[in-house]
Amino acid sequence: MNTLALGPQWLDPDYLIATFGLIGVLVIVFAESGLLIGFFLPGDSLLFTTGLLVTTNKLDRPLWMVCSLIVLAAVLGDQAGYLFGRKVGPSLFKRPDSRLFKQENVEKAHEFFEKHGPKSLILARFVPIVRTFTPIIAGVSRMNYRSFITFNVIGGALWGAGVTLLGASLGKVEFVHKHIELILVAIVLISVVPIAIEYFRARGKSKKDRSAPPRPTDRPQGAPADARRGRHAKR
Repeated sequence: MNTLALGPQWLDPDYLIATFGLIGVLVIVFAESGLLIGFFLPGDSLLFTTGLLVTTNKLDRPLWMVCSLIVLAAVLGDQAGYLFGRKVGPSLFKRPDSRLFKQENVEKAHEFFEKHGPKSLILARFVPIVRTFTPIIAGVSRMNYRSFITFNVIGGALWGAGVTLLGASLGKVEFVHKHIELILVAIVLISVVPIAIEYFRARGKSKKDRSAPPRPTDRPQGAPADARRGRHAKR
């Protein structure tokens, strides 16, 4: 199966699987799930392609085994990210930018975690970049470990097995075989939609805040409260 390389060849799912096999898939899933250096790896398209290759017998492993191992790698990856976050703590937010590390990615993941709470561990699985940093932020925030494990396993199963099974199911469709390049491009585009939505939402909010006039201090409402506190104090 020849696919369209989505960026450099070493990021093309077909090339990665052909070169490193199932072990390579598991290492990539682990790295993207919780290691700082894994945020750029092609998680969604890689899992989809893996499922497709299994159902077409080009990856000689039982589908149940592949899904189980992928889920395990995803859960262990988030676990590593959580423990790293607990150990590093707030110093992560002070780390300078480099070619592989951008402070902006940490801040986005932190906002995502603050907005969605524990369920962000499930939602973030389907958002590239954010899924790498969210378990780390959970560790930094010292999220309850039992809750973390619960949402980690659920998210790992839904994403790891879900996307792989989707590839296996659609792999039986003739249209998918003939247009696999377009399918992979569509997966990448769909996966970045949440990032684009959040970007434009934040941009619109920023413009709105800049254009809004400063709010005056509402002192008349504060006076009665002070007076009431004074009366209660006298009593």
